[in-house]
Amino acid sequence: MTLAKIEPLFQAKLNQLQQQGVRKGDEKIVTGVLPPSDGFGPRYRLHGYEDRAFLRMNSNSYLGLARHPAVIEAETRAAEEFGAGPGAVRFISGTYAPHIELERRLAAFHGREAAMLFSAAYATMVGVLPQLISEQTLVVSDALNHNCIINAIRLAHSAGKAIYKHSTIGELETILSTNRDRFQRVCVVTDGIFSMRGDHAPLAELDACCEQHQGDYPEGIVTIVDDSHGIGAFGATGRGTEEVTGTRADVLIGTLGKAFGVNGGYVVASTATIAYLRETAPLYIYSNPITPAEAAAALAALDVLESPEGLRLLEQLRHFSRKLRTGLQQLGFETLDGEHPIVPIFIRDTAQTAALVTHLLDHNILATGLNYPVVPQGDQEIRLQVSTEHTEKDLDYLLEVLRCFNS
Repeated sequence: MTLAKIEPLFQAKLNQLQQQGVRKGDEKIVTGVLPPSDGFGPRYRLHGYEDRAFLRMNSNSYLGLARHPAVIEAETRAAEEFGAGPGAVRFISGTYAPHIELERRLAAFHGREAAMLFSAAYATMVGVLPQLISEQTLVVSDALNHNCIINAIRLAHSAGKAIYKHSTIGELETILSTNRDRFQRVCVVTDGIFSMRGDHAPLAELDACCEQHQGDYPEGIVTIVDDSHGIGAFGATGRGTEEVTGTRADVLIGTLGKAFGVNGGYVVASTATIAYLRETAPLYIYSNPITPAEAAAALAALDVLESPEGLRLLEQLRHFSRKLRTGLQQLGFETLDGEHPIVPIFIRDTAQTAALVTHLLDHNILATGLNYPVVPQGDQEIRLQVSTEHTEKDLDYLLEVLRCFNS
């Protein structure tokens, strides 16, 4: 047995990615975290950069809960009580009390009847969406949906697929109008917050459009929203895009690995839907769950989010996000309006995007550059992500470094 015949093909693909400017290359390894000092937030040590400490502007930990003392303490206590891992899948003997309590709390947090945990948000979408799509179903997707939605659709045996231009409800309406006699069911799936840009789906308009056409399909139209970047980071109480738009999806998918600062994914829906998914979703049935300790940590994070401290953190996050957007606009950078902590800088050129990432790294700032084909041609950008662990001085330093690049 040998890989010798196909390894040249692997190398050719790597070379192609390198030429396109989208090869990720070696991962940066965090070796330590320095605590806040002198008015600045935490700094991160990286392997190979031992004499430097970095400002992290590319973390999903929007509320800083991964390092919150109450979250760490809850995970430590649960690990001591239940052990380091679950030891089995849920339906055998891998269901622990913290899993059940977390599912109950998440359902209540989102105003749903039931919730169901997965090992990750990606696994949640890939596990859930194909189970909602039959061989008589049309699945309709926003053009900028996350990779997990794209692959979940590929895995499903749908009768038809359609894509509408990003957040363009007129195109969705056309799709629903022209297919009314061809399918039994429609699944409309979208991100809540779009991870590359930080903008949110127009859920109220989307829901109204779907409701208008419900009667055209014998099994109706099901709306599925993945709000992994919205929950805990968007809305007055952190309930995400549904809170901001005043609209509820039929099926809502979220993550514990971003604003909650832990690990895992989940889905909330009706009791009947969750019961059906527990019996049919292979990534739930045949995969170990998050650990009991992670579930306990997520419960502690939810306690913080639903407390006065959580409201203060959310207001601080909105303040920092506005400050950064305003600063970028004053420097002449192109960004998007909004209050979400994903703040894009549109460079619209692959070489210049790479140059800015290097400039930031040279000044001890970690940021993510997104080039074609990860984003559409002409939408090349730097994605900055704000956290409550940042400070005013951190953002002032970032803006000064960007001013030097733009001058």
